[in-house]
Amino acid sequence: MIDAFVEALPNPVLVIGEAQRIGAFNTPARVLFPILATGQRTLPLVVRSPDILDAVNRALQGGSAETVNLHERVPVERLFKVYVAPFHTEAARFVLLSFDDLTDAKRTERMRVDFIANASHELRTPLASLLGFVETLQGAAKDDPKARERFLSIMRDQGRRMARLIDDLLSLSQIERQEHVRPQSQVDFSEVIHQCLDALSPVAREAQVILEVDIPAKLPIAGDRDELIRVVENLIENAIKYGADEDGAQTRVEIKLALKDGQAHFSVRDHGAGIAPEHLPRLTERFYRVDVGKSRAKGGTGLGLALVKHIVARHRGILRIWSEPGRGAEFSIEIPIDNAA
Repeated sequence: MIDAFVEALPNPVLVIGEAQRIGAFNTPARVLFPILATGQRTLPLVVRSPDILDAVNRALQGGSAETVNLHERVPVERLFKVYVAPFHTEAARFVLLSFDDLTDAKRTERMRVDFIANASHELRTPLASLLGFVETLQGAAKDDPKARERFLSIMRDQGRRMARLIDDLLSLSQIERQEHVRPQSQVDFSEVIHQCLDALSPVAREAQVILEVDIPAKLPIAGDRDELIRVVENLIENAIKYGADEDGAQTRVEIKLALKDGQAHFSVRDHGAGIAPEHLPRLTERFYRVDVGKSRAKGGTGLGLALVKHIVARHRGILRIWSEPGRGAEFSIEIPIDNAA
């Protein structure tokens, strides 16, 4: 009877008996706590939260219902409000734990605040530039065709920069909102890389960069196709932009994909100027740039690697960065090929 009732509830639910043994749980609880599928039935080994364990003990000893917060940080950050409610039958006393996921609501609020702060900061410079050129065109350069043409070209570039910035901010917000939900679709990672190479080959030729590619004919993984395209494009495009020789000499970028120990290993290695060690820990922060002027000149928004980090985290993967000044840089990711949690 209890099993059927618990299974009908939409939220993850555990029913706890004496000695904190788990008497029943539903399918959402098994998804939230995969260890339940192994037959583990002792609460302290399933939920490692002293606040929840203390609340359950109080309820088992005759206490009243209460609410406890659970903050999970791995594999991705999640926040739950946990309702701890005692109930009893003629034979025994039990405690019902119901987990209400607040992750989306908290992330949405945080993203709203971050978006306003980041957008207002980053848009201030191009907006000021646009306004300045408009005033110039209305005044001193009103009758100067050459100045007008030059200013309009700059204004177009600034407008495109703002459009890219807003697009990246919206994409980042969307990815962060879904980060705790792992993609389930099957995607051919090799085909994704080939599609990105087709799009970026002209950019590489213009920059005198040779793309050396070593990938298998096919490598299916569990993932979101559009997000993986975003990752691959960002890493390859960055390697082309920042790995190119500043004197125009020919250089190369190595792109590799392999299957190792149930993980898809994808790496992009350039042979450019490299990155100083003090910058490496901050590269995936929003709007962090090693060289602000160079990044903006190349059309960067400062959000590319932040997008990569969050997409890789959503796929339960790992992002690694290696670089030494004068020896180039390598960005690699490892993503499990299946969708097991």
